[in-house]
Amino acid sequence: MQPLPDSYRQRGQRRALVTLLREQRGIRDERVLAAIGAVPRHLFFEPAFEAHAYQDKAFPIGEGQTISQPSTVAYQTQLLDVQAGQQILEIGTGSGYQYAVLCQLTANVQSIEFNAVLYERGRQRLATLGLPTAGLHLGDGSLGLPALAPFDGILVTAGAPALPPALLRQLRIGGRLVVPVGSHDPGQQQLLRITREGPEAFVREELGDCRFVPLRGAAGWQ
Repeated sequence: MQPLPDSYRQRGQRRALVTLLREQRGIRDERVLAAIGAVPRHLFFEPAFEAHAYQDKAFPIGEGQTISQPSTVAYQTQLLDVQAGQQILEIGTGSGYQYAVLCQLTANVQSIEFNAVLYERGRQRLATLGLPTAGLHLGDGSLGLPALAPFDGILVTAGAPALPPALLRQLRIGGRLVVPVGSHDPGQQQLLRITREGPEAFVREELGDCRFVPLRGAAGWQ
């Protein structure tokens, strides 16, 4: 395999991004910061747009979707509190960047993408990066992945109209679901963390307003 194009300048930009996340965005989990520092975000951009890769902003990736801003990726990952060996499910592969970050924290990551074009692009890109693609699935992420449940953590990268019931059922006891919920109109979404404490016992934390693209699927926006 050819070495990945990752220049001294790009590595420096990544170090500067990690410093920004630590000192100005409140990311405290050093494992998450190390994961952000390890993933060459510019490789998830078309070459013409690489200059935007290490800015803390979302960016369009086509098909009406975006790659989330790095601080959002880091914050959601920190909320999930991923431990080595845990089984994690991501809903919305998109560009594959969040998946790549999760793979730095545990080898057991599954990810579902609703859009066939983005799924294929993401699969090819992640294979080029040498990351496992067996965990990538094309399908309705709002229904989860019951065949491989339960999961220690589920991370949803798109806004749902309500908590998807299937995802709650697929959490292991002690597992966490991080999901934006609410209208996809500006200012109408709330980032939630749901912890399953028993078969029918769930603790809900509301963590502030957010804005994500709509979750598609049976339990998402039609």
